[in-house]
Amino acid sequence: MTESRLVLAGQDITDCCKKIIPGQTEDILLRQLQNLVPDYPVQLALTGEEWYRLGGVVDMDGRRIANDLIEWAERTYLECGQNLQTLIDYTVEQKLIATKQTGKTLYFVVQTGDRAEDFTLIEIDKTHEVSDRMLVNEQQPPEDLEEFIDPLQPFCIESFGFGHSRYTYRRKTDVKLFMEVINERHRGEHPVQRFMDDWNRSSAGQKKRLSDEWIIRPYQHTGRFGERIVNAEIVNTQYYILPHLEDFSGKKGSALSNLLNRFDRQAGYPFAWFFYMIKGKHVSTHCAEAVYRDIAGDFAYLGQRDEAVLRDWIASPYNV
Repeated sequence: MTESRLVLAGQDITDCCKKIIPGQTEDILLRQLQNLVPDYPVQLALTGEEWYRLGGVVDMDGRRIANDLIEWAERTYLECGQNLQTLIDYTVEQKLIATKQTGKTLYFVVQTGDRAEDFTLIEIDKTHEVSDRMLVNEQQPPEDLEEFIDPLQPFCIESFGFGHSRYTYRRKTDVKLFMEVINERHRGEHPVQRFMDDWNRSSAGQKKRLSDEWIIRPYQHTGRFGERIVNAEIVNTQYYILPHLEDFSGKKGSALSNLLNRFDRQAGYPFAWFFYMIKGKHVSTHCAEAVYRDIAGDFAYLGQRDEAVLRDWIASPYNV
């Protein structure tokens, strides 16, 4: 596949999500996304871990009072004359319940070319609203509005669901364009860019697409002056049971080569041990040092591509 320009509007993805009632699997959503871009392969690369956020407000019979707990609490607090005790008394009298949104983020990949950076990442949340707690714990009432909204010691109740799950479109990232922006702002070569470059020129890149094993996604963190900084991170999408390569004392030659080949077979592509060394805890950097001692001596079990990548890493180590 040669790289080509992907045209996919976020609104089209939003409309697609609204029309689907989620089931046990994401097959229907995947088919609909594929229909939006029939010329490009789409796959569900990763399902993230479960998270939750504040939901809305319901009464004891499950009738909806508000969709947004924070907005309702702030507005009702004002209606109560900014008197917290009045708000608490009203909430207890009405026996109101706070809900929460539980969800997982789905990461879909649209492949636009053969190189590591040639894909677009689509993030879609799959959420379900469930009851969480009584809005006020009478035994330990909140001391301020912030604690009213998100108490440290809530009065939790048995969970029950409201309606069906839903899909919500979050964002899409053209990884190639995104990394161009990241590289412009980064002093020197960005580790994620180097990871992709090493993949492209290694034997791994000749056998596998990066997005079949790893994805690059944006993330935000707070800088030293409180500013929001956007960066890139690499996430492994596979759940292989792989050995940990840590102790290389006495390992060299065919014994070391066999050890690495076995790791690569379990991972599913050549030179996998190198990329698991760069990202993750499966492979110690002592591995690269041991291999380098071999190829600097009388052994030649690495191909030319991989040897060049390894020599560059020895000269200038990095990790992500």
